[in-house]
Amino acid sequence: MKAADAARLVALAAIWGASFLFIRIAAPVIGPAATADVRMLIAGGTLATYYAATGFDAQWRRWWRYYLLIGALNCAAPFLLYGYSALELSVGLMAVLNATSPMWGALLSALMLNERMSRQRLAGLVLGIAGVALVSGPEGSGHWLAIAASLGAAFCYGLTGVVLRRWGRATSARGMAAGTQLMGGVLLLPLLVIAPPAWPTPDVVMAMLALGLVSGALAYVLYFRLIADLGATGALTVTYLIPIFGVLWGALFLGEPLGVAMIVGALIVIGGTVLVLRG
Repeated sequence: MKAADAARLVALAAIWGASFLFIRIAAPVIGPAATADVRMLIAGGTLATYYAATGFDAQWRRWWRYYLLIGALNCAAPFLLYGYSALELSVGLMAVLNATSPMWGALLSALMLNERMSRQRLAGLVLGIAGVALVSGPEGSGHWLAIAASLGAAFCYGLTGVVLRRWGRATSARGMAAGTQLMGGVLLLPLLVIAPPAWPTPDVVMAMLALGLVSGALAYVLYFRLIADLGATGALTVTYLIPIFGVLWGALFLGEPLGVAMIVGALIVIGGTVLVLRG
C-alpha cells in the first residue's frame, strides 16, 4: 500500500469515527430525526452541486427510484437508528457496534445468497458476538433498546451490501453517493413536519455541518479514491480502524471513560471483523 493510500485510509477512518461524536452532540438537542435528515440533505446537496459543476451526470430521472430504495436502507434507516442510540450510548460503544456490519453481511449472504460460511467467517461471527457482549456490559443496563438500535443500523449496512450484490443496477458509485443521501433526506422530511426539532445551539450547528460536509461529502470522495486505488476489498479495511477512532474521540472530547471491558471488547470485535472480511 502506498503512503498516500494509507494516509487516506487513516483519514477516512478518523472522519467516520468522528461521525458518532457529531451524532452524540446533535441528537440529544435536535432529536434523532433532524440529525439524520439534515446530515443527508447537506451531504447529498453538496455532492449534487459538485457533480453539476464538474459535469458529472447522476442520471436522476433514470435512477431516482433506485436511489430512494437504497437511500432508505443504507442512509435513512441507519442514521435514524444511530440518532436514537446517541440519546443514551457513548460514542465509543456506537463505533464498536458499527463494526459488526461485515458480520451481518456475511450471515445474510449465507442465508440469502447461499454463500458458504467458512470456518474463518464463522469464527469471526463468534468473536463478534463475544466482543459485543463485553463492550455492552458496562453500559447495557437499562439501555438495551439503544444497543439494539445500533446493531439494527449495522444490520442495515450489512443488508445493503447483500441487496446491491443480488439486485445491483448499472448506476455509478458516485451517483449512488449523492442520490441515496438526497433521497434518504427527502424520505425523512415528513418526520420534521410532524415533530419539528428544537432550535440548535452553535455546537450543534457545527456538528451538523461536520456530519454533512466532512463525514458525508468529503468522506465519500476519499472512499471512492480508495476503491479506485485499492479495490473494494482493500477499501473495506477502513472498518478495522473506525472503532479505534470512535473510542478515542469520545474519550478526548466528551471525557468518556476507557474501561478495560471497552478496550478488550473493541479489540475482539475488530478481530472478528478481520476474520469475516478475509474469510
